[in-house]
Amino acid sequence: MNFIKITKRDDLPRNKAILIRGVAILLSLICAGLVMLIFGLEPIKIYTEIINGSLGSEMRIKQTIIKAIPLVITSLGILVAFKMKFWNIGAEGQIIMGAMAAAYVALNYGETPKPVLLLLMVIASMLAGGIWAFIPAFFKAKMGTNETIFTLMMNYIAIKFVTYLQYGPWKDPGAQGFPKIAQFGDNAVLPAVFGIHAGWIIALILVVLMYIFINHTKKGYEITVVGESLETARYAGMNIKSIIITAMLISGGLCGLTGMIQASAIERTLTSGISAGYGFTAIITAWLARLNAIAVLVVCILFAMLIQGGAYLQIAMNVPESVASLVQGSVLFFVLGSDFFIQYKVSLQGLFRKKNAEEGGAA
Repeated sequence: MNFIKITKRDDLPRNKAILIRGVAILLSLICAGLVMLIFGLEPIKIYTEIINGSLGSEMRIKQTIIKAIPLVITSLGILVAFKMKFWNIGAEGQIIMGAMAAAYVALNYGETPKPVLLLLMVIASMLAGGIWAFIPAFFKAKMGTNETIFTLMMNYIAIKFVTYLQYGPWKDPGAQGFPKIAQFGDNAVLPAVFGIHAGWIIALILVVLMYIFINHTKKGYEITVVGESLETARYAGMNIKSIIITAMLISGGLCGLTGMIQASAIERTLTSGISAGYGFTAIITAWLARLNAIAVLVVCILFAMLIQGGAYLQIAMNVPESVASLVQGSVLFFVLGSDFFIQYKVSLQGLFRKKNAEEGGAA
């Protein structure tokens, strides 16, 4: 006999959903703390130092924001694809291709006036990222290929392609044989605003625009409907293939823009490791934000704190940066698990009925 009864919730109040997620985060911190104790670490001190390392000074706050910028923009790109249930795991490659296109413009048209050059770099990066995402979208729409494997494999093609450029055609002749690409000129570098590169302004604007796009435009509504039910989309007469391709062009374009910002403002050149894992981390942040553009901003800032705080741990406490990754993974596990309890109600009524029946029979 099944004693556990699982039923689908019709509508869980918002405050209860928030409470469930809050409890999940608390449990994740406790679980991560227990693992730290097993390895002889002090959880409270670790958590304190993570906060101190990310917010403890003006410089640390700036570094946290700098790390949040690529996470926010990439998460917004992934959000569009995931909203349609197109599992875009290729953000890393789209970031790299966007950075490559921006680098091409920066290295070949460096004498162009700064505002024009930066605009050309933005356009080139978004086109390159969009085209890189368009390829798996086209095959998915036309042939029904598995987009998860397709987009994942394209990451490695992008990395090897840029590696080839580093060692070959784009190798800086003045680098004394070292496989690197020349530094960008000043005209190709994003200006700073309040001590942080202007990417933070772009990120905030995109958060607002993507929220409006998903929730208040026809195309955003179509993307949502396709994600919720293909049959409904077909019944409504929507062009599903066109919607898939359009959504992926937007998704890849935003990821490509991240590449331009990283190449221009952070590296000031092009390297095969320019994505720095943001494409994979953004999958986590987009999912934890429940594909909500406003929530993406909050979640990405918190994750940036973990990344920056983890780097600080190595310096302050000689603790591996992977401790912060442990916290990230624990939060992800528990928050994703909490979705089950938000969508379903679990009860043990069958068990209680059996006990009552046994007590009644005994009487």
